[in-house]
Order: sequence, then C-alpha cells, then structure tokens
Amino acid sequence: MMEAKAVARHIRISPSKVRQVINIIRGKDVDEALNLLRFTPKGASPVVAKVLQSAVANAENNYDMDVDALYVAECYVDDGPTLQRIRPRARGMATRIRKRTSHITIILREKEG
Repeated sequence: MMEAKAVARHIRISPSKVRQVINIIRGKDVDEALNLLRFTPKGASPVVAKVLQSAVANAENNYDMDVDALYVAECYVDDGPTLQRIRPRARGMATRIRKRTSHITIILREKEG
C-alpha cells in the first residue's frame, strides 16, 4: 500500500494546541480536510493545512498517486525542543516559561477500489 507523508518540524505552537486541529482531520478525504482547516478558527490551522498540502504534493509528484482518492490515514504531533525562558517574580525569585515547539506529521493513503 502506497503512502505519502509530510513533516513540519520545530513549529512554534504548543503540541496540545496543534492536536486539537489534527484530531478534526484524521480519517477525512483531503479536500474535506482542507475545507475544515480553512474554516477552523485556530492558530494551528494554517500550519496544518500547509503540511497537508505538502503531503498531497509529495503523493502526486513523488509517488504518482491519484489526488482525488487520497485520505488522511494518520496524523500526529510530537513534542519538539522546548525553549526555556525566565520571568522575574516577587522576592527575587524567578519562574520558568516554557515556549513549546511541535513536530507535525501527516500520512496520506489512497482509497481502495
């Protein structure tokens, strides 16, 4: 079974926020997934849409797959490296600020039949 994938690494959005968007498109047809992303009011939507379009381009150009028969077989988000910053607090203390990053992966497959 042929599959095409695209990965975006070191995206400066928290993985938990990206997962909310990724869960919407899992198992959907590509055109339906792109429409859902276009009208989802989340900051991660444009980034996920770009990764999805990249996966479609990979499927079409590298593997000669039929674009109309593609669906989102798998999609997941992993934690990237966390940038650690410090915020001054009362009485000379400091609190750590974690600026999280994400690695987004989308895998497409062709429908059978």
